[in-house]
Amino acid sequence: MTTNTAATGTGFTYSATSMLRHWAAVQPDSPMLTLGSDTVTWGEFYERAKRVAHALSAEGVVAGERVAFLDRNCIEYFETFFGCALLGAVSVAVNWRLAPMEMAAIVEDAGATVLIYGTDYEEAVADLTDHVTTVRRFVPLTGFAEWRDSGQSEPISDPGFEPGPDDVVTQLYTSGTTGLPKGAMISGRNIETILTGAVEVFRIGSDTVSMVAMPLFHIGGTGWALSGMSRGGHSIIIRDVDPVEILRIIEAHRITDSFVVPAVLMFVLATPQLADTDMSSLRTIYYGASPISEDVLVKSMQAFGCDFAQVYGLTETTGAITSLMPEDHDPDGPRANLLRSAGRPFSHVELRIEDAATGAILPAGSVGEVMTRSGQNMLGYWNNPEATAAVISEDGWFRTGDAGWLSEDGYLFLHDRIKDMIVSGGENIYPAEVENALLSHPAVADAAVIGVPDDKWGETVKAIVVRAPGIDPGDDEALIADIMSATRERLARYKCPTSIDFMDVLPRNPSGKVLKRELRAPYWEGRERNIG
Repeated sequence: MTTNTAATGTGFTYSATSMLRHWAAVQPDSPMLTLGSDTVTWGEFYERAKRVAHALSAEGVVAGERVAFLDRNCIEYFETFFGCALLGAVSVAVNWRLAPMEMAAIVEDAGATVLIYGTDYEEAVADLTDHVTTVRRFVPLTGFAEWRDSGQSEPISDPGFEPGPDDVVTQLYTSGTTGLPKGAMISGRNIETILTGAVEVFRIGSDTVSMVAMPLFHIGGTGWALSGMSRGGHSIIIRDVDPVEILRIIEAHRITDSFVVPAVLMFVLATPQLADTDMSSLRTIYYGASPISEDVLVKSMQAFGCDFAQVYGLTETTGAITSLMPEDHDPDGPRANLLRSAGRPFSHVELRIEDAATGAILPAGSVGEVMTRSGQNMLGYWNNPEATAAVISEDGWFRTGDAGWLSEDGYLFLHDRIKDMIVSGGENIYPAEVENALLSHPAVADAAVIGVPDDKWGETVKAIVVRAPGIDPGDDEALIADIMSATRERLARYKCPTSIDFMDVLPRNPSGKVLKRELRAPYWEGRERNIG
């Protein structure tokens, strides 16, 4: 593992573990994390993380084993994340928005031996218990502190694990093209790269007070949180996105920086308390994961009175790989067209555009698949070498599945999506799993799922359905309600169709593949790009 002392000014390697050890030693009494009225200092947190590591070890967890965590944003998530890291175990954040069977699929795929879960998910855990075979111990957060501290005496030793470049630190799940979840293995090299680059990428400093508003099962949540911690700053955790609470926290804690999806900005703009909130502490709001209209962006810039920067990245790239920096946010200037750009790659990130069919590298201005290579690219998908080989070349280039083009001066403009994936409010949705759920309904003979424009979420899910033989087309309203209800029993609500249209037959090519582009075209007509 390399050391970037010039960037850090500290002389230590920027792994998650060395970062914690360093700041706990240098400033043990400085605040690290706050949630509500609970604040934990760097020194206190380090002691808690060591206790979690020993508690996991007492459960038989060894380096490389997966430990699953299921709850909304909370301090215990970070205790588990760092406790695993100190031991060499791998934390797996489970998306709490999923249906219980979807949660079970992730826990089972990861082979997690311990599952830590919050009170709000007791019923979900009860439902999934019979469907997971690897979990040896279920730990409710109501008893987490007792479990963490049981049988331990002072002083608590550090297990001493230091992740190497190819050791997996955490595993984040993204939906698969077949509907099955895929675990992106985030490595020591990946974490080191984002932590070392936090100064350049996010302008993080020792005085940063970071608001952690994104769900921590997203790289946009965990990655942003780790970056905000990297220089010893103070991170304020938001458990649930509530615009009134966001405004209160900005003022009360003198927030300097945050990362949010555009929908959060829209919610805050519509909140009456905005007019009376002191936001003079804000330096930069980073936004991404879904598009933002120019109207919302300009109103946000005026309302918050701070810098704005757009970022683009994926789970598989450990988050942001490009940024449209504040100096490029000039809606009334001669380069206003840059607001439609995803910005330029970071100095340690390579980008190129390839012809998806031939692999030829395309010149500036030509639309093709966006490819990237850097120390941020994941190791691969857990236990899925075929899927890994499909997206990572032998020389380390990752296929994003997004179509775009590069300007002569290196700005990335996204154009379309090569994959069928839908991105709604920052959540990745693969049509295959939605189509599988739809096809289980007896009234559905055939189905295709597409993303259509949505002003709030960027895209929303639309189903195109072919009725089964004998189904009366005269009562489509009741049929739509029944199909939607059945789908919500099988899938997380955000994945379910928000509208359903009917066709007599779906358009297909000679090999039988549904022509999704043909289905999407009417809904995206007149727009500059064909993705949200």
